[in-house]
Amino acid sequence: MTQDIAAPQSRHFVLVAAILASSMGFIDGSVMSIAVPAIRANLGATLADAQWINSGYLLLLSSLILLGGAAGDRFGLRNMFGLGIVVFVAASLVCAIAPNPLILIVFRVVQGAGAAFMVPGSLAIIAKAYPREERGRAIGIWAAASSLTSIAGPIIGGFVLTALGDWSWRLVFAINLPLGAIALALLWLKVAPDRPDANRRLDLGGAILATLALMLIAYGLTGNGGESAPPLSHTVLWSGVGLLVGVAFVVWESRVASPMLPLRLFSNLGFSGANGLTFSLYFALGGTMFFLPMTMIGGWGLSPAVVSLSLLPMGVLMTILSSFSGKWSDQFGPGPLIALGSLIVAAAFVLMGLLTPLHDAWLGVLPAVVLLGLGMGLVVSPLSTAVMTSVEDGDTGVASGVNNAVARVAGLVAVAFLGIVVASVFEQSLGEAAELAVFFGLPATGLTPAEDALRLHATDAAFASIAYITAGLSLVSAVIAWLTLEKKVGARRAA
Repeated sequence: MTQDIAAPQSRHFVLVAAILASSMGFIDGSVMSIAVPAIRANLGATLADAQWINSGYLLLLSSLILLGGAAGDRFGLRNMFGLGIVVFVAASLVCAIAPNPLILIVFRVVQGAGAAFMVPGSLAIIAKAYPREERGRAIGIWAAASSLTSIAGPIIGGFVLTALGDWSWRLVFAINLPLGAIALALLWLKVAPDRPDANRRLDLGGAILATLALMLIAYGLTGNGGESAPPLSHTVLWSGVGLLVGVAFVVWESRVASPMLPLRLFSNLGFSGANGLTFSLYFALGGTMFFLPMTMIGGWGLSPAVVSLSLLPMGVLMTILSSFSGKWSDQFGPGPLIALGSLIVAAAFVLMGLLTPLHDAWLGVLPAVVLLGLGMGLVVSPLSTAVMTSVEDGDTGVASGVNNAVARVAGLVAVAFLGIVVASVFEQSLGEAAELAVFFGLPATGLTPAEDALRLHATDAAFASIAYITAGLSLVSAVIAWLTLEKKVGARRAA
């Protein structure tokens, strides 16, 4: 039942506002990996800076997204959704004019905080504005628009970066200003305030502990600058402290009256399995897709436009297959579909590693990307089904939020951890030429043909190591899916 936050003739304005807000988040997420090489070249950012530009955003988004959803109930969905848009857009403005990597990193963190209140609100406000009998169609339009944004964003971004040069990464953030302004105008002019729930309690202690734990772990794995991996002592110390704070977070959540992360949900094997494989699979996907464009653009010298086109099939296949895999999941259970999809993803990453020496977008990357799209297309919809069907109806909202947060935490940890692998393998592969002023993911000038060949070899070795690690994690996801999630094939045969 709706709360009449929008009159029937104004509901489409709510839908447009939600789509625009979601588009900002999707654009920043999908285009950023293509833009990172340009940011590094334009601002002189190191590999660690590049990791923090990505991780700073995910840090606040993943640790606060559950709090953001609860805040919408406590203070009013329109208020919190609007606040999230304001913070996100204001931070985007500073990111667009950032003069150095530090300013960009700081305001990417602020952007993540705004997204934590904006992202859960975009879908929730549609649910409140539309009656149940019209809600499915509205959410379908929102999902289709989101898919289109995810597919078109990198293509447009790649061509803009190629045509206008390295400085044009700033347009990735600047586009949020008009989108956010229109969304806010529609929100405040066409949507009535909803009723806050004064009895709803916010788990501020849990949010602080979660943020601190993730920040310390990311700092331990990434360091605070430079091209080399942080010293082992640094990694062990700060990551260890972060894990201890993580334990404190779990203890806190087990004792607080209104936890942001209800631990009781994890007593269900299906829910635990779904989130375990989510972490493993999205660690693999997030890590690979962060370092692949850097390898292709900075390492191989390909243009952003070519890179974005070579990655296009993944989004297209995921969009096309998701509706079919949802039906197949109902027929066979989510376990077999996710296990098969994860195996295909593992094969895609192995193929990426093997074909890396070709340095070719069409022969060396495109075949693996097609496999990756097929595999993820079999995973995404059944995974949502597995999460939703593993809990009681009253817990589906928080269960979906937890799974969303787990996927984002996985991407955060992946970029931080795999950065150590990349830096270490790249440096070791250079061997005696380590004194050369060459860095992973950055083009080099003034090298002899032999020196440039050595740089390319080191780049290939570094990325291939990531591909094989992520292939192994995808296999782990397949095993977890098969062992913990529902399978209907056996039951059908028995019948």
